[in-house]
Amino acid sequence: VQLQASGGGLVQAGGSLRLSCAASGRFSSFNTMGWYRQAPGKQRELVATITSGGSTNYADSMKGRFTISRDIAKNTVYLQMNNLKPEDTAVYYCRAWKNIVLFYWGQGTQVTVSS
Repeated sequence: VQLQASGGGLVQAGGSLRLSCAASGRFSSFNTMGWYRQAPGKQRELVATITSGGSTNYADSMKGRFTISRDIAKNTVYLQMNNLKPEDTAVYYCRAWKNIVLFYWGQGTQVTVSS
């Protein structure tokens, strides 16, 4: 299984980015897909998840600014990030769960927000 993340970059505070993560390989679908992030010197943290049924879950600090969505047919998950802040600077990783014990990580995409 490969998870190919893209869409990161450098943006000014208040700007927007849209991340994409396309899954390919062994499985044609995943139960849940999501995004995590890891800032320098910090632990990796949950950003948002979305189930195959469309149920979403967000970390509190991202609610109202970030929107997760997915295209089941394309096996792709998206993260629309608006009103970005310098503290959102991190490497963003996508994750896909086949079930509760089987999951995969993408390679990460850098998001840098300048003040």
